[in-house]
Amino acid sequence: MPLDTPFTLHRPLTAPVPLVCDSPHSGTDYPADYDHAVPRALLRRGEDTHVDALWAAVPAVGGSLLAAHFPRTYIDCNRTEDDLDADLLDGPWPQPLNPGEKTRLGYGLVWRNIAADTPIYARRLTVSEVRARIERCYRPYHAALTRCIEDTAVRFGAVWHLNLHSMPNDAYERLRIRSPRPLADFVLGDRDGSTCEPAFVDLVESGLRARGYTVARNDPYKGVQLIARIGQPARRRHSLQIEIRRPTYMDEVTRERNAGFATVQRDLGDLAATLARYASEQAAR
Repeated sequence: MPLDTPFTLHRPLTAPVPLVCDSPHSGTDYPADYDHAVPRALLRRGEDTHVDALWAAVPAVGGSLLAAHFPRTYIDCNRTEDDLDADLLDGPWPQPLNPGEKTRLGYGLVWRNIAADTPIYARRLTVSEVRARIERCYRPYHAALTRCIEDTAVRFGAVWHLNLHSMPNDAYERLRIRSPRPLADFVLGDRDGSTCEPAFVDLVESGLRARGYTVARNDPYKGVQLIARIGQPARRRHSLQIEIRRPTYMDEVTRERNAGFATVQRDLGDLAATLARYASEQAAR
């Protein structure tokens, strides 16, 4: 389908508070020019399906919620523009590239693989079509998020940002990590304490545990480029990545909401209200 609007920005429905949330991977609108060679059902494994809906209460408590429409595998807004896989392209990229480890596995700015070493495309992509994805989707999304962060920081003198995701039940296996622990229901990533004040992370963790969920920190996800760029605690800019284990709210095969969805959505709505009050009170100090 054509992608005329790459995102939706849900603005506060009540008195604004310094809370900005974004869901960069929940998009399910597959552009007509995607030209993937694998079945759509397999490709959908890359989606954080329904994450924006789980956090739908954010605007009602005074926060902003930005949600991407395009799929993460088409272009990933949680990567920098130079985190691109040269093996994906049919020609040289005009600027220097800086691919990370996940990019070498096929999961960079534009994904090359889906599942275990399964190529998404039957050909290499042209430089012009990748640049078009950046211009049409990636840059508008980042511009909208940057405006939200900057406007909030100017208005309140501080901002608390939640970068919202979901994770597959076999996350350790996909990441090729051997862990003695089961995957937690929620993983909080602050890049080992560098992007967010501890009190805010503690508040999120205690709120989730009080509702019966298991919680881990930075295991196996620490947060990637978005929170690394936004999170500057010394400037009162706090950024935290939140991952939720998908089977708690959906069927991973059909991508349909399961019987737990309404409960998780309600719990996250209550948590959002707690975080909004905290952010408002702290900004006023």
